[in-house]
Amino acid sequence: MTKEKVVLAYSGGLDTSIMIRWLIDTYNLDVIAMCANLGQQDELAGLEEKALNSGAIKCYVEDLE
Repeated sequence: MTKEKVVLAYSGGLDTSIMIRWLIDTYNLDVIAMCANLGQQDELAGLEEKALNSGAIKCYVEDLE
């Protein structure tokens, strides 16, 4: 049986990074982090690594500029 998955709107901040771990621990979910690139390129450096280190199984950064 596979785990249920949830997509989290991820900013890379403390609150959404903690939310990844909370969703995993509280609901036993696989978390996929998603961040929308709206032109804040400098803030996106290391975002994927941070999400994965927080427990996300995948991280998508979509260019919506």
